[in-house]
Amino acid sequence: MKRQRVLITGAAGRIGSLLAQHWREHHDLLLTDIRLPAIATPATFVTSDLSDLESMRPLFENIDTVIHLAADPRPNASWQSLLPNNVVATHNVLEAATEAACHRVILASSLNAVAGYAPDVQVTTTMPVAPANLYGAAKAFAEAMGRYYADQRKLSVLCVRLGAVVEVNDPRLVPDHPLLDSMLTTADLLKLYDACMSTDDINFGIFHGISDNRFKRLDLSDTRAVLNYDPGDDAFVLTGMVDPDRPDHLYENH
Repeated sequence: MKRQRVLITGAAGRIGSLLAQHWREHHDLLLTDIRLPAIATPATFVTSDLSDLESMRPLFENIDTVIHLAADPRPNASWQSLLPNNVVATHNVLEAATEAACHRVILASSLNAVAGYAPDVQVTTTMPVAPANLYGAAKAFAEAMGRYYADQRKLSVLCVRLGAVVEVNDPRLVPDHPLLDSMLTTADLLKLYDACMSTDDINFGIFHGISDNRFKRLDLSDTRAVLNYDPGDDAFVLTGMVDPDRPDHLYENH
């Protein structure tokens, strides 16, 4: 993986912190968030409000890739919070990255952008967005805004629809949890972002981010084929409810 100058927004959050630790020896990092991190960071950390375009522009100078994670992450977040923190902030990140001639922005989208489909429907990246909440609608907006900046402003934009991010010992890894088919382990999350960082010739793409679960709410075909993403975990196996060596067709009722 080529060494890059990387700006991580939302770096005080769980995913941002994981990526910063993972890449601390591989990339030159600049970390930012609206709040200070709870623990020491492995790189320079700057507090910023991404809803204020003028004040955050300097962060993007000499940056190759922007990992945009900053947002109100609550599925039940109010519009009053989503507008500045998710909608305006995403526009400002894309605008500042374009102005600074950054090579790429990797946007964190979400399963919530398509969670309005029936639970037994496997969603592909070619299906229309179907948000089930305002948070998902804001993520759908981010994808559309990313497409605009890619096509009209010539900025490379990858949109990663993240599932439910879990550790392998997460208490949600139980047989009856409704999100098992959408879970993404932290080990596979790191593989996914490494894959995004390693690809070169993509102007725009929407990619699904879940583990190699026995049953998949989000289809991984494009993520595997285009990004060479090779997840190693299966949420159903981690619960102990399926045998990793048993063929898929022997399982029924999904």
